[in-house]
Amino acid sequence: MPETPEQFDACHVMDEGEILNPQLTEVPLHEAVLYGDRVLTAKFSKRLSCAIKHLPIRLRFRYNHSTEEAIERGIAKDPTLVLDGEIFLEGLVPAEEITRAFEEYLAK
Repeated sequence: MPETPEQFDACHVMDEGEILNPQLTEVPLHEAVLYGDRVLTAKFSKRLSCAIKHLPIRLRFRYNHSTEEAIERGIAKDPTLVLDGEIFLEGLVPAEEITRAFEEYLAK
């Protein structure tokens, strides 16, 4: 039986500070920041929640809508996902590409 509303529907727009897969306490907690405008980052966060919910990863999620901060970090595409301080995915990529990128990341 699901313990949280998010577990009823894995596909959802993620909240600021939300931890995806919080029950996986045996794996490290990764930090993700999604840069871009509010509409595209919301779409990306929903794809992200769908694409990686089944993977063995815990992810604390934040948004940054500051164009100036994005430029300072060298971010050129909207939206961009920064994982543990490094640019990880750029643009509104399909869920399949998100899954594949995280699978490759976890396989390292």
